[in-house]
Amino acid sequence: MSEDKKDIDFSVERTEEEWRELLGEETYQITRQCGTEPPFSGKYYNHKGDGVYACVVCGAPLFDSATKYESGSGWPSFYDAIDAQRVTTRLDRSHGMIRTEILCARCGSHLGHVFPDGPEPTGMRFCVNSASLRFEPREES
Repeated sequence: MSEDKKDIDFSVERTEEEWRELLGEETYQITRQCGTEPPFSGKYYNHKGDGVYACVVCGAPLFDSATKYESGSGWPSFYDAIDAQRVTTRLDRSHGMIRTEILCARCGSHLGHVFPDGPEPTGMRFCVNSASLRFEPREES
């Protein structure tokens, strides 16, 4: 686990000016400045669709709706990522707390935090900002 984004090699990189131009203000503030949306305010916290939640910045598939659950936290929560290689972590010592931040492994966008208080089978709670995600409905066959 890294303590600095500079220690992690991301395949999608841009300057802060480029990110600002590409993303809206809320998305930039959350994904690039490690912000958070107020609890119970994001469009996906109570979303029930069947599909995949991808990184809003680079489109990498991150979480499957089959692993989404109601944690009571006010943010979309998942007990696992689609693949452990899709999400990376770093130590977050902000706001007088010690937490594990989760980032998109492809572009480095801040997603939220992961906590060891989730349901089985993993026992993990990936607590994610809706503004960091884009929902892609599963295609019906």
